[in-house]
Amino acid sequence: MTTMAGTGPEAPTIPDSLRLPGIVLGVGLGGFVDGILLHQLLQWHHMLTGTNDDRIGVKYYNPGTVSGLEMNTVWDGIFHAVCWLAVLLGLAVLYSRVTHNRRAVWTSPVLWGWIVAGWGLFNVVEGILDHHILAIHHVHGGPYQLWWDIGFLVAGCVLMLGGYLLQRTGRPFEPGTPRGAHRAEGR
Repeated sequence: MTTMAGTGPEAPTIPDSLRLPGIVLGVGLGGFVDGILLHQLLQWHHMLTGTNDDRIGVKYYNPGTVSGLEMNTVWDGIFHAVCWLAVLLGLAVLYSRVTHNRRAVWTSPVLWGWIVAGWGLFNVVEGILDHHILAIHHVHGGPYQLWWDIGFLVAGCVLMLGGYLLQRTGRPFEPGTPRGAHRAEGR
């Protein structure tokens, strides 16, 4: 499948990119890593654990109480549902663009680089929005929470840069082109 780069009969065709599905998959998978590791396994925070001093007036739900943990678990579930939808959307876009050489796509540094970049994008956007602007939770509350929040942003930037560099190492190809007919504009 190709898209038109311009208009009119003389417009060149360029292939659909792996960038969009990779980034959307990375956002969803990065959210799952955050939710599973930081919310559930380490239990450093839940979606509303910072609301006793947030910037938008959300009622505080103390995770140290049963009712507070129940409400935080509901919001963690909503967060995970959004992550799940992002993964489904990323897979749907990828599936719509890949008609040949599916194994080559799944083993391609181009796709995985964009997935890693998407994970980093999740960290940066979620970190700025939830940790700094809304302050509804922090990576790890306590006296050093600002440093944990900054570290989360730095990790996101490193993931974005690393993913971008990784995808540049891959052989560009058009996901819908039969094997052996790859073109240079497939990023």
